[in-house]
Amino acid sequence: MERLEPGHRRSVKDEVATEEPLEIRVDTLEGTRRISRSVSVTMRTPGHDFELAAGFLFGEGILRSRDQVREIAYCGVGEHQEYNVVSVRLRKGMEVDPDLLTRNFYTSSSCGVCGKASLEAVEIRGCEALPLGSLQVEAGLVGRLPDLLLRGQATFQRTGGLHAAGLVTRDGELQLLREDVGRHNAVDKVVGHAFLEGELPLQQRILVVSGRTSFEIMQKALMARIPVVVGVGAPSSLAVDLAREFNMTLVGFARSTGFNVYTGGDRILDWGEA
Repeated sequence: MERLEPGHRRSVKDEVATEEPLEIRVDTLEGTRRISRSVSVTMRTPGHDFELAAGFLFGEGILRSRDQVREIAYCGVGEHQEYNVVSVRLRKGMEVDPDLLTRNFYTSSSCGVCGKASLEAVEIRGCEALPLGSLQVEAGLVGRLPDLLLRGQATFQRTGGLHAAGLVTRDGELQLLREDVGRHNAVDKVVGHAFLEGELPLQQRILVVSGRTSFEIMQKALMARIPVVVGVGAPSSLAVDLAREFNMTLVGFARSTGFNVYTGGDRILDWGEA
């Protein structure tokens, strides 16, 4: 690439973030026949693809339990392996809602699932409001979360082109971090990891995300039962609506010097109160 500065042009090397499509399929056994259905195509950064697939399917209500899944694998065999196609293969006798499998999602790295942005859609999935009192977080910890996340973003440090999502304990331990060109993909990878490890629900965890906080991110956090979501940037109006409707704590513009609490302020203790 070329680097241009006032009065100067030079050739330099630069590392850019990888973005490739990933097709997610769900395979079911119907009698002796294996039926494969394509559910979603998402633009993502390769890596932790099985977590991404599991997290996406759980967030959309297609998967409910780890016990439903027999295996997750890339499609193809040997030299014909398709590393941009992931198959989530269900156990015999496990069924999913056929209407959910035929929604034909397309997701981009910027906006998440296009066209699905209603609180009613979340309520139909049977989500209930999160209880108060399950988790309280000291304000000083909230202010430290963006720096904690940034220190773990190895690929971002090299490329400057990836978002991140992290799971943090009430004591400030960063338990898991995932990066991706799509902020919603990063959240899917985090939730997918918890799903595959049998760690859901995550009622004692904080989700911290780089960039803005969208409806999609709040919906995924709600499905995983995460009560506190902290964003480095601004939330959208629909994200605030969802957080208020389902009794979630939503923080934006998190900095060590302060932050905005849009909903669920009772879960945030003042500086020095803990």
